[in-house]
Amino acid sequence: MTLSDQVTLSIVSHGHGRLLEALVDQLEANTALTGVRLIVTLNCPGETFSFERAPTHRLQLLIIRNRAKLGFGANHNQAFKHCVTPWFAVLNPDLSLPTDVFTPMIDIAIERGAALTAPQVINSEGAEEDSIRWNLTPWSLIKRRMGCPGESNLTDGRFRWFAGMFYLVDSRAYRTIGGFNTKYFLYCEDYDLCARMHLAGQLVQFVPEISVVHDARRASWKSRRYLALHLRSMWRVWFSWPVWRISIQNLVRGNRSTTVG
Repeated sequence: MTLSDQVTLSIVSHGHGRLLEALVDQLEANTALTGVRLIVTLNCPGETFSFERAPTHRLQLLIIRNRAKLGFGANHNQAFKHCVTPWFAVLNPDLSLPTDVFTPMIDIAIERGAALTAPQVINSEGAEEDSIRWNLTPWSLIKRRMGCPGESNLTDGRFRWFAGMFYLVDSRAYRTIGGFNTKYFLYCEDYDLCARMHLAGQLVQFVPEISVVHDARRASWKSRRYLALHLRSMWRVWFSWPVWRISIQNLVRGNRSTTVG
């Protein structure tokens, strides 16, 4: 079975320009991706994209141009409507993927029975990014700021979620839970998806054997508007049922491991 029968790729651009085109160039040059459907959503009205004028030859490219901006999750949900493959890959436009990571990711997901997998994310200098996160409570943010160890320790049996730069998702599981929660806009959709997958009994798995390069923009550090959107999404998380249900699960598991120890 070829990759074109297995996976559909989705990229949403928020005016990423050259970064988006560099990634599409890499994907187009990858012979393993011959015939794979790539859905590129241009979220900013008037955004230029050279592949509209010079179509791809290897990829099956579908371009969606929004009349008005949508959030991260809403855009990928929109793209998912065009997915007919068993797997759906959510990709940031600021990734670098010079080799085929999709084949081994799919193999590992099938072998482990995972509904959502995320690779190791490294920056352009080769350092690992902090893409593995505790359950998104106010206390977890304080611990991160204090540099408390343990966030990347996946052996304690507690829930972890992974920043959504690259997700490989089982299409049936994605469809069953309704995809991303569109009440979020640009931030925390990735936490919510992982949390709801987990609570639905689906395995959310980190794959450290495979790495991707991410050129982080950190928009919320530089813009008051994006910072406000980030804070609004955090507030929504803290008043949602997944975060507190998982907190109780983690507490119970922690007490059990302490008792056994």
